[in-house]
Amino acid sequence: MSRRAAVRVLGGSSLGLSAAALQGTAMDRNPAPHPFPSWSSAPGTMLKRTIPASGELLPVVGVGSWLQFDVGATQAERQPLAGVLRTLLDRGGRVIDSSPMYGRAEEVIGELAGGMPDGDQLFCATKVWTSGQQNGITQMQDSLRKLKRTRIDLMQVHNLLDWRTHLRTLRTWKDQGLVRYTGITHYAVSAHEALEEIIRSKAVDFAQFNYSIRVRDAEKRLLKAAADHGVAVIINEPYESGRLFGLVRGKPLPPWTADYDIGSWGQFFLKFILSHPSVTCVIPGTSNPGHMLDNTGAGYGELPDSKAREKMAAYIASL
Repeated sequence: MSRRAAVRVLGGSSLGLSAAALQGTAMDRNPAPHPFPSWSSAPGTMLKRTIPASGELLPVVGVGSWLQFDVGATQAERQPLAGVLRTLLDRGGRVIDSSPMYGRAEEVIGELAGGMPDGDQLFCATKVWTSGQQNGITQMQDSLRKLKRTRIDLMQVHNLLDWRTHLRTLRTWKDQGLVRYTGITHYAVSAHEALEEIIRSKAVDFAQFNYSIRVRDAEKRLLKAAADHGVAVIINEPYESGRLFGLVRGKPLPPWTADYDIGSWGQFFLKFILSHPSVTCVIPGTSNPGHMLDNTGAGYGELPDSKAREKMAAYIASL
């Protein structure tokens, strides 16, 4: 689906978003040549993966909120973000990831979701990012208030900061029904060893870490450890902070990508990640509803097999 088509689709909805809002400032991607196909036997639905801790099915494409959702209260700032959440839900996604580190993002998400009739369908993931037990409790209570929730779907220890202390609190909160799942996060390869150690202890339900078509360190041990120990995986930095789009700007997709229902470079990068069976969900950040629409396309259609994955990685390495 092209960006022009995305403008038509969203312009005809209740969002009332302008074409300029859809164009945004994010990097251009090649438009998809055809509508997004369906997945398996359920036409029009996004692929879901199982959360090992519960058996709950989670849609594979979500959205991150770092930088993009840290905005003020004006309509011009909030309207595109409302469009992002509306598009995410309409396309079958649910996961929105945030943190107290992200400025006003939690508050913005809470207010926007609270104004949507189905905003409670969002799978709200946020984090605790401080040291000390009481500081952590206070911060998590603030997150509940800002997100306008009585329970957080997933509470994660941000960048492993004082993780032993916070995981003790999170076990209690989970028992009390204040959080549904517990997790740990980091964005750097240097933290993979520590993440693996915690995963192997089975102390958490989720682990969030970086993985992309060029940064494949997680394949060495971390992804397998998560699968072996029943830990769901959320992937951050799928576009390497946008650097991947700079690499392919102006280049057409290889013709063979159509075999995997890939219609844009964004879908190319996301489908590579989602084709790894240990990945539960990927959360590319965006403030652009058109890009959200494009991202969700990675959750539909065929996924590359192992041979195609290596072909994709070799192609990118050759650029």
